[in-house]
Amino acid sequence: MPASARNRTKPMSDGSSWIEIVLLAMLAAFIGLRLVSVLGKRTGHERAVGDAFRPGAPEITAPSQRPAAKLRGVVAVPTGTDGTLAPKLQAIVDADPEFNPERFVAGARSAYGMILSAFWASDSRALEGLVSDEIADNFGAAIGERDGARLANSLDSIESAAIVNAEMIGQMAEVTVRFNARVTIAGTPTNTVDVWTFSRHIGSRDPAWLLIATDDDTPGDGNLDA
Repeated sequence: MPASARNRTKPMSDGSSWIEIVLLAMLAAFIGLRLVSVLGKRTGHERAVGDAFRPGAPEITAPSQRPAAKLRGVVAVPTGTDGTLAPKLQAIVDADPEFNPERFVAGARSAYGMILSAFWASDSRALEGLVSDEIADNFGAAIGERDGARLANSLDSIESAAIVNAEMIGQMAEVTVRFNARVTIAGTPTNTVDVWTFSRHIGSRDPAWLLIATDDDTPGDGNLDA
């Protein structure tokens, strides 16, 4: 080829090279923008991608805090009750945490008055829920012997009430209380001592204690007719 021809084509060759460089640069820029839009930018806070065949390190958590064990409280022996009964009262508390000797004595005092009043009034229905079936039968028989007549007796005061025994018999809790009371019988005031035993099944939802036994401990007397 003549030299003049070679000189004429060189500029065209140089121009196409620049065009290719520009196109490649634009293509590289376009690909870079696409990668950024798809993958996003790294901020340094990305979570590491785990290996699907090798589980990552197990998450470490603080050990759970176990609730503190409930300490068993020492039973409080009510005023007037022999302190040597504490272990027996504690046995009932262990079986029935709701049992409170002091509250029990207060409830027994109320029951004592209600039962005597119902018996003296020959009101058998008022005894329901307060006495066992056996005691109800005994009281009912006594009421029948007097033909349902009311007795002119009254409870003037309860001088003292103290637990004299307590025990667990299977699922039955039994507590015996000695009552020193002032009563009026047929118009005559007198002092009387009654020893009553109350019982409750600790698995029952019914919180009521039932009178299951009575004993008149009044020196030189008699009977309170209960």
